[in-house]
Amino acid sequence: MRLQFILSEIGIGLRRNLSMAVSVILVTFVSLTFVGAAALLQQQITQMKDDWYDKVEVSVFLCAQGSEEPTCAAGEVTEEQKAAIQAQLEAPEIEPFVQTVYFETKEQAFASFQEKMSDQWWAAEVTAEDMPSSYRIKLADPEKYQVVADVLTGRQGVEEVLDQRRLFDSLFLVLNRATLVSIGIAGVMLLAAVLLITTTIRLSAMSRRRETGIMRLVGASNLFIQLPFMLEGAIAATVGAAIAVGALWLGVRYLVTDWLGTQVQWIDYVDAADVLAIAPFLAAIAIVLAAISSVVTLSRYTKV
Repeated sequence: MRLQFILSEIGIGLRRNLSMAVSVILVTFVSLTFVGAAALLQQQITQMKDDWYDKVEVSVFLCAQGSEEPTCAAGEVTEEQKAAIQAQLEAPEIEPFVQTVYFETKEQAFASFQEKMSDQWWAAEVTAEDMPSSYRIKLADPEKYQVVADVLTGRQGVEEVLDQRRLFDSLFLVLNRATLVSIGIAGVMLLAAVLLITTTIRLSAMSRRRETGIMRLVGASNLFIQLPFMLEGAIAATVGAAIAVGALWLGVRYLVTDWLGTQVQWIDYVDAADVLAIAPFLAAIAIVLAAISSVVTLSRYTKV
């Protein structure tokens, strides 16, 4: 009997404030979509770092003919300088940070250059003598790049020490800033959702103040009086969360997996399973929103 009464009160409240309930659903949907997008974007960044940082190399380019670097003032790198660099890479203080070392000759560098730049008209003007030889170093821990760089940078015969990770850091910086923007927008929208849920509950409570007064006179508890209002906000917020999860699932499924995944295939993207993994998190946020709004509102507007 009590359950039937509570359900009846919820239906009455939602019908009386239908437009406000729809507004709560829409604002919750938009805000949680931004929250979910930020979570998925951060997960994508972490996934890309795990995949790419393990594959990057440190490239130590040696002096070529005509180099203007101060460390190349004596001209092209000599065999003695190469031996000194190789010995430094095998030194006890550096060896634990190095997994493998591969030496690329000028001829090998020229062949790789021709393969990648064969469609450029100016590539025909480049010869093997113009190419620098280099050491390609695979690190045991990519985060320890600076240890190797500090030892080799500035040595005679070394033109440049380049960490491939730098190429990705700019991309990750942009993505991280996009995450922060999404979080900021989500925060504003979540605040709007709280205010709307509060307004909805307040209007519903005010429109039924006479009924709640009668219920108090007959001895109804605060929980029994307030529960229908609390559930109204919770239902509207949960519906918004469900729509947000559906929108994120469709976006990932069709925009990321089906479209972007076929255009750029060398990236391991987040998928629909990741959306389902964050769905309970989004639902929990919706419930917390409703709970905060209920606590703020009901203690005042359900009093006789």
